[in-house]
Amino acid sequence: MPVDSPARSLLTDKLRSFLTATPPRYATIATINSDGSPHQIVIWYLLRGDAIVVNSRRGRRWPANLRREGRANLAVHEGEDAVTLDCIVERSFEGDGARDDICEMARRYYTAELAADESARFRTEDRISFVLVPERIHVHGEPR
Repeated sequence: MPVDSPARSLLTDKLRSFLTATPPRYATIATINSDGSPHQIVIWYLLRGDAIVVNSRRGRRWPANLRREGRANLAVHEGEDAVTLDCIVERSFEGDGARDDICEMARRYYTAELAADESARFRTEDRISFVLVPERIHVHGEPR
């Protein structure tokens, strides 16, 4: 579903190409713990329109941080070239939509056979998706 946001002008064609490259790149998401300390973890993501979609099994720390704080930073890199995105949570959702998202990510990050196997497992899990809208983008090096 397209997202109307100020990010439209932030994501150039070059940045979109970098974020959607094949083979896919991973992102590091940084969130804020309840005590104010940072928490980082490597995740899968999708670029959907002008937003970044991330997904997790319920019960992990970073989704709880996102629900509480509503802000995150994502870093996507290849060698010394990187894009970091300061994001806000536009919305989150659970249920079939969230399970569809993780299955789409599995098809992006795994082989077709492994994605099919893992998607069967993902369909049994309690999942949550977040739609993150970039407010600021920092480019390092020459991402392509």
